[in-house]
Amino acid sequence: MASRIPLPWQPIRAAGSGFPTVDETMDGGTVGKALEVLEHVARLGRPVRFSELQAASPFPKATLYRLVRTLSGRGMLSFDPERKTYQLGMRLVGLAHTAWEQSSLAPIARPHIESLSRAVRETVHLAQLDSAHVLYVDKMNAESPVAMYSEAGKIGPAYCTGVGKVMLAHLEEPALSAMLAQQSFHRFTDTTIVTEYDLRDELAAIRARGYAVDREEHERGIICVAAPILSLGRSVLGGLSVTGATSRTDLDALLALTPQLRKASEAIAGEAVAWRFPEEAAVAPPPDGRT
Repeated sequence: MASRIPLPWQPIRAAGSGFPTVDETMDGGTVGKALEVLEHVARLGRPVRFSELQAASPFPKATLYRLVRTLSGRGMLSFDPERKTYQLGMRLVGLAHTAWEQSSLAPIARPHIESLSRAVRETVHLAQLDSAHVLYVDKMNAESPVAMYSEAGKIGPAYCTGVGKVMLAHLEEPALSAMLAQQSFHRFTDTTIVTEYDLRDELAAIRARGYAVDREEHERGIICVAAPILSLGRSVLGGLSVTGATSRTDLDALLALTPQLRKASEAIAGEAVAWRFPEEAAVAPPPDGRT
């Protein structure tokens, strides 16, 4: 899984700080402090010396040393005795893989996104909401039928991506307001929505028609159409999109693929409900209405 680093749509701490302030960590306890150490090492994206951690940390040297030693002993951090540096440990890889299998839609959705990508000959993204942002859990490029895990774990903005907007549009209050309060509304392109007022209008239209469109709002030259993946109770499980480049397609062409996209998202939702919410699947009526 890719390292989670500060990005334009995420709050970025003061230069050189890396860690939250002491006030921000007061309620976290030992576990919270240990997680902050792990997240700081992950954000750096390279091996780091203890002196670097200490310079950025609000914790006393003895506390930080104890945290680093415990994390290393548990395999969460790996220590290189020759370079005297720390990096994320292999135990995190195992935990991340287990989380991907148990919490991600990817294992269920994989056959559907492969089939959809082959049929529409475009890139297909599978995403879920994570802390008010978009977490891409799988991606299938149009050019290759081979499974591509390299994009899994990448985080993107929710307010200006097709999958992000379609998931936000199907949230109920107060969850929606809580999510919108965490958007930075950074302008990526001329078509990026940069106010909550305009975004709410867009989300209402998306919810009414059942799909979202990305009009080069996050990246110039990249457009998409996205559909929600919903439980039987209309809870948001994820989002699915078909993405193309303006150099070889246009929105009208992508919109023509909406029926196939929605069919795939509904198929994924049906299997996800049976897997994650078996009690809902057990009481669901048959597709033909028979009892």
